[in-house]
Amino acid sequence: MRFDPLRAQKLPVVAPTRRSSPPTCSRRSLLVGLCLLAAGCSRRRPDATPESVVREWIERMQRVHGSPEASRAAYALLSQSAKANLEERARRASAATGRKMEPEQMIVPSRFSLRFVPRQLTSRIAGDTAIVEAVGADPEVEHASIRCVRENQAWRIDLQLPPLPPVERRPDAGVL
Repeated sequence: MRFDPLRAQKLPVVAPTRRSSPPTCSRRSLLVGLCLLAAGCSRRRPDATPESVVREWIERMQRVHGSPEASRAAYALLSQSAKANLEERARRASAATGRKMEPEQMIVPSRFSLRFVPRQLTSRIAGDTAIVEAVGADPEVEHASIRCVRENQAWRIDLQLPPLPPVERRPDAGVL
């Protein structure tokens, strides 16, 4: 006689059952699910908050070195007043050099260098203006204030450039 473990424990033997089919989804519920998934995974716009626009501008400026596309991308995050200042600088540079200069070419990467790596960005918002405080590893030494403005529902860097002096004309200019 052979040992049968099922009989020894007196366990009931269950006959195999027929599998039920997996639940089906309608096209509409599948589409709604995909939309919710896409909305949940989407990245916030880089200009949604003052802190995010500062962070994005720093990243874009670090990529500028000789790249016209990167210059345009960094320029796009500037306020209208900063763009107007750079446009006037480009107009003057074009007149002085005799070749067309674009405003984004006035952003000189060699003049941009981080004094410190920002570890924390916090902002004080008053209406459509914000001051972003950037703090590095040593808050006593490594700190900066960056002015931002909201234009057309997007935050922009209000780059503080020195005002351009009036164009000087020589008294004898144009006289032969």
